[in-house]
Amino acid sequence: MFRILFGCPEVYFQFKEAILGMGEACRKFDTPVTGGNVSFYNQNPDGPVNPTPTIGMVGLLDDISEKMTLDFKEAGDEIYLLGSLQNDLGCSVYLHEIVGETHSPAPHFDLDEELALHQLVRSLIKSKLISSAHDCSEGGLFVTLMEKAFPREMGFEVSSPERASDGKPLRLDACWFGESQGRVVVTVTPQQKAAFLQHTATGSTPVILLGTVGGGIAKIDGQSWGEIKSWKSKYDSAIESTMLKGNS
Repeated sequence: MFRILFGCPEVYFQFKEAILGMGEACRKFDTPVTGGNVSFYNQNPDGPVNPTPTIGMVGLLDDISEKMTLDFKEAGDEIYLLGSLQNDLGCSVYLHEIVGETHSPAPHFDLDEELALHQLVRSLIKSKLISSAHDCSEGGLFVTLMEKAFPREMGFEVSSPERASDGKPLRLDACWFGESQGRVVVTVTPQQKAAFLQHTATGSTPVILLGTVGGGIAKIDGQSWGEIKSWKSKYDSAIESTMLKGNS
């Protein structure tokens, strides 16, 4: 089911391209979107809302033993990034909120890479070669790692990859806060490692070792970024804090 929110319907190009893009993705993934709601005239004196196509899906899990969760499981598990690294900050929360740039190009996205990634993750789950998996999206790689750490308040120690997938030096801000698409962070137990590396070696999806799970702090390139418990408290109370600031 989809819900599409736009401003003025006379700005037809935005609407047309959104529908064409949804159709292309549906055909690539062989996944139908059967119906939904289209809403126009979502605007106020300050201007229209940003074009917002949203798709919601419910999947069927035939074998409950194949259920996969996002959270870190055990200290000593290795953390891997599946997917490419890009020098890309386009449309990121970091660029919008920290830098103050509200208009930027769309982040990197390649439909063929996306399909290959999803096929790989599904096969890894069915083969029981990973212990957790979480997509890398809003907030970038740093937020993905934090969201994996929060449920059990388990820390991690990771290192910044030196180069992007095109071989050029990788910017630190793009590495940790860029929102290029087609990336999933997984963890692998010591018992799974050999088979995991063998399974992923023959595919087209890049596999990058980031670090290990352990402790109660977030550590990047040897530097502590604070306790997971403290980050989790801020994360869980973010909406409440924002609303209280708005009323003060």
